[in-house]
Amino acid sequence: MQFYPKAREQRPSIHDPAVRPRRLGVLKAATVNLVVLQLLFLGLFCYIFGSLFQQSGHVHNINILFVDYDGGAIGDAARVAYQNLKGPSFPTLIERSPSVYPEPGSIEGAVCDIKYWGALYTTANASNALSAAFAGGSAASSYDKTDVLTMVWNEVRYPTVVDSAISNSMKLLSESARVAYSQTNAKQFLQSVNSSDPAALAAFYDPWTLADNNIQPTSQGSRVIYNTLVIILILIQEFFFLGTINGLLYTSVTPHRIAIVRLIMSSIYTLVGAMCTAGAIWAFRSGWDVNGNQFALTWLVLWLFAHLNFLVLDVFTIWLPPPYVPMALISWVIWSVTSILLPFELSPAFYRLGYAVPAHAVFQVLIDIWSSGCNPQLYHALPVLFVYEILGIILSTIGVYRRAHYACIKQETDEMAFQERVAAAVLEQQEAHRARGETTDDIQESGTSDTESEDGEAIQRRRTATTLRDQAELASIVSREMSRSKAERPDTSRDNTGPSFALAYKD
Repeated sequence: MQFYPKAREQRPSIHDPAVRPRRLGVLKAATVNLVVLQLLFLGLFCYIFGSLFQQSGHVHNINILFVDYDGGAIGDAARVAYQNLKGPSFPTLIERSPSVYPEPGSIEGAVCDIKYWGALYTTANASNALSAAFAGGSAASSYDKTDVLTMVWNEVRYPTVVDSAISNSMKLLSESARVAYSQTNAKQFLQSVNSSDPAALAAFYDPWTLADNNIQPTSQGSRVIYNTLVIILILIQEFFFLGTINGLLYTSVTPHRIAIVRLIMSSIYTLVGAMCTAGAIWAFRSGWDVNGNQFALTWLVLWLFAHLNFLVLDVFTIWLPPPYVPMALISWVIWSVTSILLPFELSPAFYRLGYAVPAHAVFQVLIDIWSSGCNPQLYHALPVLFVYEILGIILSTIGVYRRAHYACIKQETDEMAFQERVAAAVLEQQEAHRARGETTDDIQESGTSDTESEDGEAIQRRRTATTLRDQAELASIVSREMSRSKAERPDTSRDNTGPSFALAYKD
């Protein structure tokens, strides 16, 4: 059974001399593209892997504030534990005097203002309360082991990273401090502990539990893609919409009207897309403590981000040759994602150039929204977003004029080429008729007298039939030329409208 028989018809052999130049051209083009694409993707892989390289060795760049309100044995145990854990893969503990942060609320404010990634503090008089609990009685029964050592952090700020870099590290520090406390004070308190009081024994064997002051808990499963797939899908969504409106007629409407229509269409499209994205985040928030105001702000900032990315991709399609547009797209995606994949503290310093990327800016704004202002980076994030938006509108508008200019040139060239083809076909037809006419004249000269005596009415009918036949042939030539596919027509100018995709639905 033979499939697709037309695919085999009128195909020359690969050894045909006429095929050899084309064969070499295909091999050359394939080789060049292989090298270019492999180098591109090798560079992209190296770039994103480089941002993750030796991530654990950069954890010491995460600064944790430590304030010892107790000033006793528990604070000393925490210091000893930190000295034992201190290293490249453990956060740096920066101790400050209680006079700098006179109350725990000021510590939470420091973390909220991102002066530190987290904080650890001891409760005032915690060591004395624990010693009193060892003696039993009311001091032991009223002893609260969760009011001894407290950590403060903001989980919404890169939740998948801070869970291990901050939360787990502080829990490990708390456990190590308990061991250090027991090793240092066990002999002293073992003699004074009231072994007949269960509460005293409980305080002795389990002196404290690390209290957790999480500014914005973010434990839902979807959190892992907020700074990856969400950003990637927004970029791809804008690229596909760009392809659907790049087929606008640039020769039928004035350029400024085309620019206005594109701006309106892209604004509406990105507005709806941002609403759907924010709605999906809210639909799967799984108990995440965020409200309607935060939803509206999330929607607006995602709208701005989506629209500026539409403009950036439009600029790519305007000023880059078409074969390089997909390369620019994938490079933009990787650059964007890498800028928010990890905090800059956990990547080499080179990757701080991500401050100039809209994806990094929008993620910082989103963190600020979701944590109710506990990520004050709007002073640089919003200007970055608006600079891209304004420059994108300007360059995209200029691009509309550029496309209209080349579209008119292409239309004029195509019309001239079409007229030349029709003229050539008509000339060929006339020459064929002339040859047939000469043959007819020879036959008439050697014909019978009956032909010479043909009446005028018959001659007129024959001439009319010939004229109709010529008109039909001319119409057939025009129709044939107009129906030729774009691939069969000569490439008279480069297509400057950028990538264009067929619509899924057409009226």
